[in-house]
Order: sequence, then C-alpha cells, then structure tokens
Amino acid sequence: MGIQFAPDHLEIERRVEALLFAAAGPLSAADIARRLPEGADVGGAISALRERYQGRGVELECVADRWRFRTAPDLSFLMTEEREEPRRLSKAALETLAIIAYHQPCTRAEIESVRGVSLSKGTLDLLLEMGFVRLKGRRRTPGRPVTYATAEKFLEHFSLSSLYDLPGVQEMKAAGLLDLSIPVGFEVPDPSRASDDEDDAPLLAGEEDSPEFAQDFVAED
Repeated sequence: MGIQFAPDHLEIERRVEALLFAAAGPLSAADIARRLPEGADVGGAISALRERYQGRGVELECVADRWRFRTAPDLSFLMTEEREEPRRLSKAALETLAIIAYHQPCTRAEIESVRGVSLSKGTLDLLLEMGFVRLKGRRRTPGRPVTYATAEKFLEHFSLSSLYDLPGVQEMKAAGLLDLSIPVGFEVPDPSRASDDEDDAPLLAGEEDSPEFAQDFVAED
C-alpha cells in the first residue's frame, strides 16, 4: 500500500466549500468537522472562504452560529419578482417579539407583565407560525407554564449572528425593529440569559436532527 498523506489546508478548504454548497441548511463548525479528517482546521478554512467570497455574487455568512452561502444583499433586487410579499407584524406582535428576544425564556404571564396589558392568544400563535418564536420548555413553578424563546428564523430575518448581537433599545427603534413605546420596566438584560435556563424543563427530550444534504445524483444498480 502507498503512503497516505493528510490533506493540506487548500484541500480542507475545498472540502468545506463542497459541504457548505451541498448542505440543505446552515452548518455549524462541529457539523463540518465531523465530515473532515481529525484535526482539520475548520475555522481557518471558513475564514479563508469568507474572505474569498467577500464582494462576490454569493457570500458566506454566519447565522445563529452556523454557516451558509447566500446571495449578496445588494443583489437581492434580482430575486424580488419571485419573492412573496412578507406578512407584516402588528404593533402587539412586534412588542411581544422584542420582549421575548430580550427576556427569554419567558412565560405568557411575564410578557403581559412587561407590556402592562393582556396578550391575545393569536399574537403568540402568529409568531410561532411565522417561525420567529419557539416553545422553549416549562417553568418549574406551580402550573408549569410554557416558556417562549426566539427561533433561528428570528436571527436570520434580522441578520444577527447570535443573540449576543442584539442591539440596544434605541438602536432597534432607529432600525425600525421596535415601532412602539417601550413599556415601563422594559430593560436590555445580559444576552447570556437567553441560554438554557436551569429553571426550565424541556418540552421534548432528544437531540437535534442532523443536517441534511441535497443529493444531485441517483445511485445505479
């Protein structure tokens, strides 16, 4: 048998590029590393690819700590004819989404406490349906109320790499993300509070599904 050499950094970069191109959704560094030789410099390959694609028609971006190729933002007008008109969120829905983003995980009662008014069931249903919000778990308190948190689509929609990139309240209002009068008691807490809370019990046990890859070939007998 001949001597097998470990792939060099250019080959690792090619493989990372191929994985990102074929993936049906964004991939984390850990997802990529599992498909490469042990010790492969995934971070270096991603950095090199991001620099190489900077300013091109397709760019490499990070969404919720996962990587994907996407059309350059300044070329989005080319795809406008094939895009559906996005649903607009009401003031109550925007207000609720902002409270969940900055106070997650939180219960319906906690949302109502911050807003100072009752919350219609349809508002949370709409945010869940649009994929901006997800059910996080159940609070370990009497009644075990359900808690809510933002979903990855929230980060994707507002072009945030992670919850740590959430802007301050004034920045959100300037960007049009908060078209409302901030309720009394609304604060911007440490984003780390958005991580798993020991006071919450998960709704379902089990690991996340592995990323899927698009297949453009048919196996022959």
